[in-house]
Amino acid sequence: MRCPAPKWGDAIVGLISLGVLIVWPRLVPKVPGHLIALVVGALAAMALEPVGLSVATLGERFSYVVDDVVHPGIPPFLPDLAWPWLLPGPDGQPLVLSFELFHQLLAPAFAIAMLGAIESLLCAVVADGMGGGNHDPNAELLGQGLGNLAAPLFGGITATAAIARTATNVRAGAFSPLAAIIHAGVVLVAILWLAPLFSYLPMAALAALLLMVAWNMSEAPHVVKTLRIAPRSDVLVLLTCLSLTVLFDMVLAVGVGLLLAAGLFIKRMSELTDTTPLNLSQSPMLKDLPEHVAAYAIRGPLFFGAAEKALSVLRKFNPEVKVVIVDISDVPMMDMTALAALENVLLDYRKQGVALILSGSNARLRLKLRRAGIHALEGQLYHVRDLAQARAKALRLLPAPAAAGPAV
Repeated sequence: MRCPAPKWGDAIVGLISLGVLIVWPRLVPKVPGHLIALVVGALAAMALEPVGLSVATLGERFSYVVDDVVHPGIPPFLPDLAWPWLLPGPDGQPLVLSFELFHQLLAPAFAIAMLGAIESLLCAVVADGMGGGNHDPNAELLGQGLGNLAAPLFGGITATAAIARTATNVRAGAFSPLAAIIHAGVVLVAILWLAPLFSYLPMAALAALLLMVAWNMSEAPHVVKTLRIAPRSDVLVLLTCLSLTVLFDMVLAVGVGLLLAAGLFIKRMSELTDTTPLNLSQSPMLKDLPEHVAAYAIRGPLFFGAAEKALSVLRKFNPEVKVVIVDISDVPMMDMTALAALENVLLDYRKQGVALILSGSNARLRLKLRRAGIHALEGQLYHVRDLAQARAKALRLLPAPAAAGPAV
């Protein structure tokens, strides 16, 4: 196998440009180092040509065709408006809108959208930390969404906020969205009027620039700190996504990462939800209640990951109990799984002749229960404002002999 010959001109230009990218921001942070590195790299390439060290340029690698004439570099005009599905596909034929095409693009589109949202919000957080501001997440995602809806109409691809460019902007003194508009205007002017000059840019200088951008985007110090101080579950997600990105592709890594993060979130939320029996003798609001009353407190969200476990505790009580008080003042939400589990508890109580008193339910929970048809069942389910009302209601529901029984 023939080994490729080293291209010393490209290597020298790349190293010079990379050195400028590393050193320049420390010396003159107000002037973007990327611009200086490209200029220095181009000058170095011009200086190496007379000594026989050739350097590949952008004009040599890329070209465009206008009226059957090939021009070097990038086209100095804006792309035409065209529907994305009318553009040539991988086989050179226009794409055909179909359910199969939609099915093929759905998973990658979702992964790219999630990655774009995370990247943009992370970039906004980094900018806040550098400039001391506060971003509006809704405005960030709305602006990104509108931009990504318009870009494909002109042949563009999905775009997100760029940490490297944002950080450069902030270091140069930017403090408002106007900086991004000026940045877009400068890029537009560069494309329309400076495109011929870009043909002389060395590919090695552009490679050094991309290398620096990739390093900045990797947030290596932050990754090392995360590996050192983050919980093991978060480290597992990070290393899994990193490995899948390197071994396979970013789309798969984002999808698996989201599933792992969602699973860990469900686990953590389920651990926050518990049901504990209340000691009637130690609860000021429930003192002197007879032994035919049981009381519980549920704390945490009742959702599919914790509802069955939390509500199953309500079935474990003395058969002589006729009234069960449940304090749900610390339950912020209840999903359909919890509603179904509560309905099963009520069915068991109906067979045993047990009444259930819910204390502290908020207006949203009462509305959900009403829509589910289990808001209030005469003789079985009651809603009260607090434990004091729950105590009074329990005493009224108990038969006279039971109410006169010994206190616990």
